[in-house]
Amino acid sequence: MTDERWPGEDRLAGTKADEGEPEAESQEAELGPEVPEQEADVAPGEEELAEAEAEPAPPEEQLRAEEVEERRDGDTPVPDEAPAEEDELPRLRPPGHAAGELSIPDGYGVITGTSDGARRAVGIVVSRFNGEVTNRLLESALDELELAGVAREAVTVAQVPGAFELPLGAMALAKTRRFACIVALGCVIRGETPHFDYVAGEAASGLQLAALETGIPVSFGVLTLDSAGQADERVGKGAEAVRTALEMADLFSRLRTSATA
Repeated sequence: MTDERWPGEDRLAGTKADEGEPEAESQEAELGPEVPEQEADVAPGEEELAEAEAEPAPPEEQLRAEEVEERRDGDTPVPDEAPAEEDELPRLRPPGHAAGELSIPDGYGVITGTSDGARRAVGIVVSRFNGEVTNRLLESALDELELAGVAREAVTVAQVPGAFELPLGAMALAKTRRFACIVALGCVIRGETPHFDYVAGEAASGLQLAALETGIPVSFGVLTLDSAGQADERVGKGAEAVRTALEMADLFSRLRTSATA
């Protein structure tokens, strides 16, 4: 026995060392082996989906701006332009007339006029504007008056500057009481401004007003066109306006006769 060691010291040290090892092993067993974070199970494409959801969607204005920029750079092909046919004015459609004639049951008094123009004086008011078209309208009207038996000396033609002045001209002719009916002829062609709508609308309402205030039939022979080329299929409107005016004049004459009988 020495001063440095006492009996049994070596065995006591070995026992303490043995007792420390199982404790470390038990802690390791409870916690389990350490797993690196990079090795955690991740479904394929999950990282990309998470990143997409995290980023906010670009606004619609940004997408449009990008499209315009791509077109300027020439990387993205510009869509083909619309065919020329789509830019053209719509073709003139045939009038939507229903077949058949008016039929009135028997037993009723019926008054109807005819387009016979014998012994009738007719006034025509025609606009100079769009003269190429109004000349053809006037020619069609004069031919129809001749077919109806109206003598040339019984026809008076009054010229006005444009379609807007037609109502005033018709009113002046009607107030003379020299004419059985008035035929208004003119042409309004649509342009790039609302001018067309105002002129056409005022011409129609003004001619109707002239007839209502004077009691003289005024027929509407004004063409309202989208283009000058559409006049080819409408110049017969002059003859139609003549037949309408003569029929209304004959109807008024029969009404006056029946009222005094």
